[in-house]
Amino acid sequence: MNPTTLVLQIQTLPDGPGVYQYYDKEGKILYVGKAKNLKKRVASYFNKIHDTAKTNVLVKKIVTIRHIVVPTETDALLLENNLIKTLQPRYNVLLRDDKTYPWICIKKEPFSRIFATRRMVKDGSEYFGPYTSFKTVSTILELIKELYPLRTCNYDLSKSNIESGKFKVCLEYHIGNCMGPCEGHETLENYQKQVDAIREILKGNFKESMKDFKRVMTNLAADMHFEEAQKIKEKIEVLENYQSRSTIVNPKITNIDVFSIVSDETAAFVNFLQISHGSIIRSHTMEIKKKLDETDEELLELAIIEMRERFQLLSREVIVPFHVDLGENIKITIPQLGDKKQILDLSIRNAKFYRIEQLKQLQIVDPERHSKRIMAQMQKDLRLPVEPRHIECFDNSNIQGTNPVAACVVFKDGKPSKKDYRHFNIKTVEGPDDFASMTEVVYRRYKRLLDENEPLPNLIIIDGGKGQLSAALKSLDELDLRGKIAIIGIAKRLEELFYPGDSIPLYLDKKSETLKVIQQLRNEAHRFGITHHRDQRSKAALNSSIESIPGIGEKTMLTLIQHFKSVKRLKLASEKEISDVIGISKAKKITEFYKAIKE
Repeated sequence: MNPTTLVLQIQTLPDGPGVYQYYDKEGKILYVGKAKNLKKRVASYFNKIHDTAKTNVLVKKIVTIRHIVVPTETDALLLENNLIKTLQPRYNVLLRDDKTYPWICIKKEPFSRIFATRRMVKDGSEYFGPYTSFKTVSTILELIKELYPLRTCNYDLSKSNIESGKFKVCLEYHIGNCMGPCEGHETLENYQKQVDAIREILKGNFKESMKDFKRVMTNLAADMHFEEAQKIKEKIEVLENYQSRSTIVNPKITNIDVFSIVSDETAAFVNFLQISHGSIIRSHTMEIKKKLDETDEELLELAIIEMRERFQLLSREVIVPFHVDLGENIKITIPQLGDKKQILDLSIRNAKFYRIEQLKQLQIVDPERHSKRIMAQMQKDLRLPVEPRHIECFDNSNIQGTNPVAACVVFKDGKPSKKDYRHFNIKTVEGPDDFASMTEVVYRRYKRLLDENEPLPNLIIIDGGKGQLSAALKSLDELDLRGKIAIIGIAKRLEELFYPGDSIPLYLDKKSETLKVIQQLRNEAHRFGITHHRDQRSKAALNSSIESIPGIGEKTMLTLIQHFKSVKRLKLASEKEISDVIGISKAKKITEFYKAIKE
């Protein structure tokens, strides 16, 4: 890979948190690092000479950059730790230790204990985490202790032991931190209800606990026990501020492969995450160029078979977004919610980011191919007979019913063609009549293009719903252009598109590139129209409210009114303030003129 391609890779990295991996020309892993902002962090390696010789050598060896995006910085830290242990990169000397992160354990036993540990024992106990610091763990455990009185002793609280009176309550019982299950003062059922609530809190589901606490707080307040109610309120606040654990590592999910797909008209992007012992140890995204109109199901099946062979994956369960046929020996899981769904969402997110990067690279390297792809997508989404290489969008502006104007903006190959933009002052319509104004400007625009033998657009977009679209169609009928140019109306809710003769609108996906281009067109038409409208209003205000000052032209006065916002403020301005805008000699003429009027 040449240096240009390396620069291109850095240019198109995402701005969010993630983990980056550097590889040399032989494909060997050199370094794994985490970043709050992937683009800034990776770019920092290449835009300066480093203090240590070792880092400079590392940078010279880098040929390929790969990365994995994650939701938060904490997730990046955990994922970095997993990958360093798995891949053992040459330059990650300091992190090649056996450090493990702490977990919170709910012990599998009667009257479960809840405690922190660095060691996982597979005895059916539940583990939550891992957490990046023991401080976080101790805060959570303190929170649990405040919310629910649980035992801290390690007695075997079997039914027979409790009934035989083998144990006696300790100080924790007397100071109110424990309800005394060892002497049978608390039932197993009541204790386990508290454990269930804690389990939900550790998962990040506080809804039920919140409801319980709010109910208790209300009851206490109703009984005039305000101090106790305040304590419960404080517990609710602590709960609200508590952050749920990381998605990156989950001990419940072991040895599973996760696959997801994101596709467009020309290509599909398949991401693969490998989960081993509850940790993500590998992420890979591949691009598949579409030859025919293959479905996502067909492409994902091919990609899974290819990746399982390439990476020698032996897991018996795969997580996918929809059903695929991989034979009888592999369990297919299509999660709808919970931990597995979170990991599938993470995979989809990585596929989307990879696609965005590839498209950005394509835009830089081959802009023609990039615009062709967008045009093909727009033709399909908008059900057009041809690609909309030339689009014109109309917008009316008659704010407060004054100075009605209209704007026509032109996009060619999906980009603004500003030299073709046109303003219209409404000539034939009296008062604020948007429909009649639209009929006038559409007629004037295309009558002129026909008279001058100029090329007509492939698509006309009218900013407005059914009424505006009908008004524009009148002009097209008059010019005998109905059916020769595609025309659609966009309602206030941007994703609603109206077609001639169809009362039911078409809805576009809010994230589609087609909608983004239409959004840009509409915003540009609005901006262009409003600017012209303001100029017209300023001129009207100028003509109606200013005196003719000898030696000062209309353009100068317009500049001053736009700067000072009103004639009144201009009259009150000092010569220095006016000269800063239009120069000393003109400023002097204006101040002398107003001075003479006062006298």
